[in-house]
Amino acid sequence: MAKKFYVVWQGRQPGIYTDWNSCKAQVDKFAGAKYKSFPTKAEAEQAFGGKGSYGASSSAASGSKSTSRAQTPIKKKPATNGIKTYTATEINAMSLDVKMFTDGGCEPNPGQAGSGMAVYRNNKIAELWYGLYNPMGTNNTAELNALHQALIMAKTEVELGHSVAILCDSKYSIQCVTQWAIGWQKKGWKKAGGEIKNLEVIKAMFALHQTLKDNIQILHVNGHVGVEGNELADRMTMVAINEKETEFARYPGPINVADILKMQHG
Repeated sequence: MAKKFYVVWQGRQPGIYTDWNSCKAQVDKFAGAKYKSFPTKAEAEQAFGGKGSYGASSSAASGSKSTSRAQTPIKKKPATNGIKTYTATEINAMSLDVKMFTDGGCEPNPGQAGSGMAVYRNNKIAELWYGLYNPMGTNNTAELNALHQALIMAKTEVELGHSVAILCDSKYSIQCVTQWAIGWQKKGWKKAGGEIKNLEVIKAMFALHQTLKDNIQILHVNGHVGVEGNELADRMTMVAINEKETEFARYPGPINVADILKMQHG
């Protein structure tokens, strides 16, 4: 049988896979999954975006020590902290019902903190949210609070059968919920380095993410690089701080993107 290369654009871990079982593990029962097989590596890389991002093959994942070149995935240098950063082009290409951009701001840090969110439906801005003001907060806490609100909203969207991605510019927040909390929970919510900061909100977020992880994606996007949703969420953090809004409230005004982007940024 001729070897195939499988591109996963939307799944648990987007990338290029060299066997069907590994591809299936990323897309099976994943809402909004998008994938396709290609006969050559070059075609797969072109379809994925012009460069390789290879996931582990099933043999590698199971601990096999096979040295066959055909079965050994070619790997690029891993992303910083093991998390891929998505560009605006990649985000726009994702065929999802709902995309939620989250951000947290603090002036100074620590200091006055607030959280923001921009919600897109079918790639069109639909809602803006702001709030959770804390006069003595931190940037990390504000980022976590925003991501927590997105997870709460994502639960409702999943129950409605919608495909969802959350786009966050805080690798710290993403790793707290999707990686580090797994080990912390096993150790009784303790870590070798001492105190786990923001523990209560992390515990709540982790419990919620565990029920949603097969149906949503939490993806990283760089802040302040022109990604519209991230920029709008950033402006909402400043609205939260300026208005000292302690609830998480829907932005009441008209959503004129150009005008909102002219507002104070974090």
